[in-house]
Amino acid sequence: MNTYLVIKWLHIVSSVLLAGTGFGSAFYLFFANRSGSLAAQAVVARLVKRADLWFTTPAVIVQPVTGVWLAMQAGWSLDTPWLAVSIALYLLAGACWLPVLWLQIQLSKMADAALASGQALPARYWHFARWWEGLGYPAFIAVLVVFYLMVNKPVLWG
Repeated sequence: MNTYLVIKWLHIVSSVLLAGTGFGSAFYLFFANRSGSLAAQAVVARLVKRADLWFTTPAVIVQPVTGVWLAMQAGWSLDTPWLAVSIALYLLAGACWLPVLWLQIQLSKMADAALASGQALPARYWHFARWWEGLGYPAFIAVLVVFYLMVNKPVLWG
């Protein structure tokens, strides 16, 4: 296998980890938050935090490194329209994901503390959960559009 194919494989696998972990984490925490079970919320919030740290974070780093390398090898300029839009959308997703990661850490701490103390979740938990969810939608849509652009490489303008 040549270097190009290894880097392309890494790029594809990391994109799947990025999108899959993001969607899976969002799915489970979204429904755990609606379950009425504090224990479920605490466990799922803890696992979502771990998944983002163990899987999403490395993928977030691998994606631009491999993507820029692949573009250069293929002879595409980074201002090629489909690529420029992909980069902009990736940055948008990242701008949403960084606060989401912080929010997940806070949600996990609050759920663990509430479970340990036998208290209900504080109002702050629900405020943070709304922000977590609200930031997740544009990030996930941006990632889906980047997938489309990567696969189809449409002529957008020019």
